[in-house]
Amino acid sequence: MTTTIPDDAAKRPVISDLYLVGVMIPPETLAGMVGPEPQPTYAALARQCPVLEREPGISTVFGMTEVLEITRHRSVLGNGSLERSMGGDRKLIPLDIDGPEHTQYRRLLDRVFAPKRMALLEPAIRATAAELLDSFVDDNSVEAFGAFCQPLPSRVFLSIMGLPRSDLDYFIAFKDGILRHDPDEDLAVVEQRRTDAGIRCSEYFGGLFDDRSTGQPQDDLLGWLLSTEVDHHRLSKDEFVNICLLLMIAGLDTVAASLSCLISWLARHPSERRWILEDPSRWPAAIEELLRYESPVPQGFRQATEAIEIDGITYPAGTRFVVSWPAANLDPETFENPLTVDLERAHNPHVVFASGRHRCLGSHLARTELRVALEEFHRRIPDYEVEPGVELNYLPLGVRQVMHLPLVWSR
Repeated sequence: MTTTIPDDAAKRPVISDLYLVGVMIPPETLAGMVGPEPQPTYAALARQCPVLEREPGISTVFGMTEVLEITRHRSVLGNGSLERSMGGDRKLIPLDIDGPEHTQYRRLLDRVFAPKRMALLEPAIRATAAELLDSFVDDNSVEAFGAFCQPLPSRVFLSIMGLPRSDLDYFIAFKDGILRHDPDEDLAVVEQRRTDAGIRCSEYFGGLFDDRSTGQPQDDLLGWLLSTEVDHHRLSKDEFVNICLLLMIAGLDTVAASLSCLISWLARHPSERRWILEDPSRWPAAIEELLRYESPVPQGFRQATEAIEIDGITYPAGTRFVVSWPAANLDPETFENPLTVDLERAHNPHVVFASGRHRCLGSHLARTELRVALEEFHRRIPDYEVEPGVELNYLPLGVRQVMHLPLVWSR
């Protein structure tokens, strides 16, 4: 089952307005990258300027081959090269560290988020989805982001962590303070809000560390972190807090945003949705293709520690790269007919979950949550649409998501 982006969107002028030699992308081109249909713009960028120098020492990477070469290169660092990341002055673990230390923490945490362990969570995820659906299924309408997409992964993750559901609003406010802001806001105000949010959440987890360190170990992720060892030592308070901050940001945001993008697409493509529902075993491949096409996480950051050569161009040590995952996932050199959503696409080497040493730690959990959530939603509400007359607003900051997703259906 395939669907192709409308011709008028595919013909949107893009590259003719792009300053390939200079350092800027005009506002009209940026608008094409963050609107409801950014795919043609990303595909054109991947094809015609796989690496674009934005200013001396900073380049944006759009092509898949170039993205893989950079993210897998032995001398390229991840977020640890940034002065400040999502954790403010803190180095989130393992996102903001590199080298042998990063390897140690990845080995530790990869075991927790391994596919077999994530499969054990399926009954709890399904029960959470059913509980949320019970609250609105008989209403024949719902604002799906607030009622389903956001609370589902958040409730699941709080349960995994061993945190009370009553603290959910606190953590949503925390991650929004880190990741969300109005594009017109003063950057100093945005940065201060991020700092304040990080301090509040650090104090929260620091208090948990103090309380739990003296009590009996509990059977949850926090209890496991308190009892495990890295390099023959228990986690320090700072290490514990820096791991928890990253897990909460990722666990409460990315799946919610991805789920909103996928449900929005399915709502607007009823024939493709019905094709999937004819055989629910089609969900895994369909989800991979929709993730490739929607690519909710817009970018990652890397820095070269030594000179590297890409496509005959040498980038000196210290060069910073902004890696565009959506563009790479629409690169026509890698994907046949990239602007066609092929729900049966057999070969789908996308980088939705990044690539290289900093590949997403929670990708197996995300896949499980998305599949179970979509199965349960469509089992209860198979035929629905976006409320007529509503223009969907996609927020591109942090992670791309549909901010307001009103759906209607009849029973």
